[in-house]
Amino acid sequence: MTDTSPNLTLPFILPAQAQKHVTHNEALQRLDALVQLVVAGSATSPPADPAEGEIHWVVTPESGLWTGRAGRLAIFQDGVWVFIAPKAGWSAVFLPEASLKLFDGTEWVEPPLPETARFERLGIAADADSDNRLSISSPASLLNHAGDSHRLTINKAGTAETASMIFQSNWQGRAEMGLAGEDRFSLKVNGDSTGWRQAISVTPEGYVRHDQRPLARAALAAATLTPAAGSLTGFDDLHLFGGDVALGAPLASGHGRPLVMPTSGYYLLSLSVSAVSTASHTVHVSRNGAADILSHAGGAGRSSTIAIVWLDAGDTLALRHEGTIQYEFGYGRTELNLALL
Repeated sequence: MTDTSPNLTLPFILPAQAQKHVTHNEALQRLDALVQLVVAGSATSPPADPAEGEIHWVVTPESGLWTGRAGRLAIFQDGVWVFIAPKAGWSAVFLPEASLKLFDGTEWVEPPLPETARFERLGIAADADSDNRLSISSPASLLNHAGDSHRLTINKAGTAETASMIFQSNWQGRAEMGLAGEDRFSLKVNGDSTGWRQAISVTPEGYVRHDQRPLARAALAAATLTPAAGSLTGFDDLHLFGGDVALGAPLASGHGRPLVMPTSGYYLLSLSVSAVSTASHTVHVSRNGAADILSHAGGAGRSSTIAIVWLDAGDTLALRHEGTIQYEFGYGRTELNLALL
């Protein structure tokens, strides 16, 4: 029979041994240090003022009283350092990292996660909760392939449910894309003045819709009029409109109101003119009542012209007339069509 135990090297009390309490107390001290093992840190030399029972892991280049003790646990007991070589499989809590580590025979390592595991919540540098059961706080996240392709799936229970991704700025939702309450794929955005709006959607058949594109088909109420030379005529009716295109204040001529542009960009304009008189005439699309950006010259009958122009948010459009002839106004007659490109 050996004098010590095989695992913790605890000294045995031998037959007919004198001062048995010395051996017994030595074993208790070792048990006190190694059971619920807590390591104050890794160091190369002893601390200046260690506490009784304080434990350190000695690493190279060791010095002072720890010279030649690298790879051992240094335990401060009864005013002296006692050194113990750990065995593979021992576990200890390292206070600086606040982590549990296992000794692999050479170094203390954090135990790996099991290959197969189920977690009700998982937070990576963040706190998970009942809704956000997976929470990650990181400068970036990488989802990589495992030799070929990689696919991320977001599933929902049914058509009326939502499967989407939301993008936030300072925790305020600014954009959302996915299947939001339907099976059309959509892109929604949230403006301070407009709230949430669906900007683009794609039907299950593959048709693309620009739900908030500014557009209009505008005309005066059906009438036959002879505007004064140099006067402006506007519009009474928006037979088709979207994207916040609106009518402005009544014109001084008393014939309709101008169109007001909701946003800046390039617009496609189409001006149709229906003239009754045979005399030559010119109709201009006037921007803010000051600049002609599209002109149409013609005679009797119905004709049209188109142009691509830049318009700023808040610009107004009306028709300016040269000459004095009779026109047919109304839907399908003299009208202005526009759309943001």
